[in-house]
Amino acid sequence: MNRSARAFWLRSPGEGEVRDMRLPEPGEGEVVVRALYSGISRGTETLVFRGGVPAGQYEAMRAPFQEGDFPGPVKYGYLSVGVVEEGPGELVGRTVFCLYPHQTRYVVPAAAVTPVPDSVPAGRAVLAGTVETAVNALWDAAPLVGDRIAVVGGGMVGCSVAALLARFPGVRVQLVDADPARAKVAEALGVGFALPGEALGECDLVVHASATEQGLARALELLTAEGTVIELSWYGDRRVSLPLGEAFHSRRLVIRSSQVGTVSPARRGNRTYADRLALALDLLAAPELDALVTGESAFEELPDVMPELASGRIPALCHRIRYDTSA
Repeated sequence: MNRSARAFWLRSPGEGEVRDMRLPEPGEGEVVVRALYSGISRGTETLVFRGGVPAGQYEAMRAPFQEGDFPGPVKYGYLSVGVVEEGPGELVGRTVFCLYPHQTRYVVPAAAVTPVPDSVPAGRAVLAGTVETAVNALWDAAPLVGDRIAVVGGGMVGCSVAALLARFPGVRVQLVDADPARAKVAEALGVGFALPGEALGECDLVVHASATEQGLARALELLTAEGTVIELSWYGDRRVSLPLGEAFHSRRLVIRSSQVGTVSPARRGNRTYADRLALALDLLAAPELDALVTGESAFEELPDVMPELASGRIPALCHRIRYDTSA
């Protein structure tokens, strides 16, 4: 069995490289996974690539199988899909999802991989981590039948939230983004679209995922009295100012954070992390979610692709990385 692997490392902020490595021998209860695809979460991963993780958040921002430390050298990432080559008999040959960085092969505990349902193509399964974030956000938000909802920020997370909300009965959902090109994605997901200045107001709930000060301010403006903003954006080391001195108090508005690192308190008593991820993978049977994958590159191209994604020269929701399946 081939015990070699290649992994993408952030050598220093803004500079990546592919490194050769040897895999350890798998122990009892471990699996060897050969990668098929991985996904780049453009918001978080490009922030890491730029060196934007605040020193006070180094520990909180660690990925499950990260090696190295921020700001670098560090091996970072968490959207990997592959085939189990060795391990327990019930897993060998199965396509699985794992929260692992960009690497051609890896050894992890069997409990760290989740089988991908037969109804979900391997290339779409890279979205599992982001759809899991959307599931957790909606557990936090608890939308009701007939709610008027805006999702501000048409990135990977915002579009995932909008796609799940499109399945709620009687709900008015509008994806709000400054990029008019997101209208085509919204159409594919089955939700309405508006530029920020044209968005429908009087919302019972606004999910904010634009990671901009302007987006969060607009999210507050779109609320009805006593409405709630669920804040999904992570700003890294940037400071954000808000108009909390206008009608914020008189209208009794609410801003509540949501973060995928913990299971929502609304479900923590009867759902585990594994339950949440398995649900996200089941939800990926919907073919319209393919609209979230907006580009693809070969693994060996990552050192050149990451700077392009970080700068915005390659516009992307989820940029997918494909691996040489013959390796």
